Amino acid sequence: MERRERMTQHRDFPVTRRRALLAGGLAATVALPGAGPAIAAAPGPEANSGGGIAIVMNSVSASVSIIDMATRKLLREVPLLREPHHWALSPDATELWVGDASGNALFALSPTTGSPLGHRLLSDPYQLWVSPDGEKLVVNALRLNHIDVYDAATLSLVRRFHEASMPSHLAYAPDSSMVYSTLQGNERVVAIDLVKNRVAWRARVGPAPAGIVWHRDRLLVALMNAEDVVMLDPVDGSVIRRIHTGNGAHIIMISPDRRLLYVGNRLAGTIDALDAETLRPLLRYTLTGGPDCIAFAPDGKLWITRRFADSLAVMDPGTGELALVSTGRSPHGIFLSPMLTLFAENGRAALGTASL
Repeated sequence: MERRERMTQHRDFPVTRRRALLAGGLAATVALPGAGPAIAAAPGPEANSGGGIAIVMNSVSASVSIIDMATRKLLREVPLLREPHHWALSPDATELWVGDASGNALFALSPTTGSPLGHRLLSDPYQLWVSPDGEKLVVNALRLNHIDVYDAATLSLVRRFHEASMPSHLAYAPDSSMVYSTLQGNERVVAIDLVKNRVAWRARVGPAPAGIVWHRDRLLVALMNAEDVVMLDPVDGSVIRRIHTGNGAHIIMISPDRRLLYVGNRLAGTIDALDAETLRPLLRYTLTGGPDCIAFAPDGKLWITRRFADSLAVMDPGTGELALVSTGRSPHGIFLSPMLTLFAENGRAALGTASL
């Protein structure tokens, strides 16, 4: 491991069953009843064998791991303050903003090198994301029970909404007029009108709602204590449909080609692939160690943090084969520098958090 960098600068910044045992990790792929054709294997090395870096937020070791994607080797660890979890790209995509929740700080890193660019005080930035139009930054303060709306250009606070309890994940309407946050502690989702700066509705959706995405004019919410994903009407939060997944359904990510949804079931140790149009479960991958956040590499592989195993998995969705890469303690959020190309071509929706 290379020497640890020290943050000295401080500034304000505006189908078939297969098993593979690789690198000590078990990957199993199981076709679910009634599933359609198997997911195609990932493109070969000619598509892009992995240039760039992965930046992984380690919530217990209070650091980010910088990993070379081609060699899958740790380049260095950058120490933060206390508890980094998630990230957002700045409006111009020149900075990767990493929220250090209990450190009450927002760090800026270079999204291409991982080098620290500075940090500023910000209240409990657990989950954060910039609106599709680049004008707002919404921050969920899970520990302090509030949702903050900032001007993304200046990072000045526009409005604070006190929402108990445990604001967790968030998603925007495509036109940036609304933001929707899951309230993990009280079984609800809250919708905030960003034009009128007021709460539009609160709706009970099920126990421990976590991951949320906008998908084809609906909201999808993962329920950690109910083994389900629920579909909501974004107008009033009413539940339209339930899709059974697995224990600890935690995160929902949309593949870059918009054909698949991946649901990470953190407690079950599985990942379900759903057909994006029908939401029919197609495949289930077994991945031990608490699979958490997912990022998509240009070669088709999924980079998945393993929250309970101090590592990440690089998984081929076509075969279920994987390789494990060591990280810091309790890795959570993950950013891949090639995602900048997707962002430049298709905007924030291309990063896996929305499907129009």
